[in-house]
Amino acid sequence: MGAYQTVVVGTDGSDSSYLAVERAAEVAHESAAKLVIVCAYAPATKREVAAATDELGDEAYQVVGTAPAEDTLRTAAERATARGASTVERVAVEGEPVKSLISALGEYRADLLVVGNRGLNSLAGRLLGSVPADVSRRAPCDVLIVHTVR
Repeated sequence: MGAYQTVVVGTDGSDSSYLAVERAAEVAHESAAKLVIVCAYAPATKREVAAATDELGDEAYQVVGTAPAEDTLRTAAERATARGASTVERVAVEGEPVKSLISALGEYRADLLVVGNRGLNSLAGRLLGSVPADVSRRAPCDVLIVHTVR
């Protein structure tokens, strides 16, 4: 791997996405690159979040508003800094994850995108597409898919 200038990593607040953030931070540290942590979110009312929690269980973290996205980004930035990233930018983007990540790549002129592999081997991922599979096809730069789910 050559030196990267800007590394973008996506997080949704899941444990597996935080593992991807930590790996992205290590790569950014090794390359003296800026790390941009992106969290896509969909605004939701408290009622919608409660209904999503009832319906989705462990997957409910995907239904968040701005405040939870900011909390997710704060936690991710703390983990990134602990792994050696020195320049960290946090970005909450309203929208779906793939479009948000691809947009951030262009906006920040990133030369590496890091995502976790969550969704690649699930039935929903195979039928509906997964963030790692979709961004790896659409990204205009290198993509590192971190093995975060066994």
